[in-house]
Amino acid sequence: MLEQEVKEMIIDVLQLEDISAADIDTDAPLFVEGLGLDSIDALELGVALQKRYGISLSAESDDTRRHFSSVRALATLIENHRQK
Repeated sequence: MLEQEVKEMIIDVLQLEDISAADIDTDAPLFVEGLGLDSIDALELGVALQKRYGISLSAESDDTRRHFSSVRALATLIENHRQK
């Protein structure tokens, strides 16, 4: 399942050693509340999305903020990119 893959990517890329994929709520916010990620984490995830899936995102885009809102939103972004 793509959402599971996204969770594992987040854990791997950000080296979240104390968290398992099961601990990450698919619909919870990734930043501030929820998983509590910050802008450096967003940058690292953006690089990982580029390397793994060929997806380029602009840091200033409102779309990017929406895509990074939750695991489900990232999975939807990847799925839509694959269909192009």
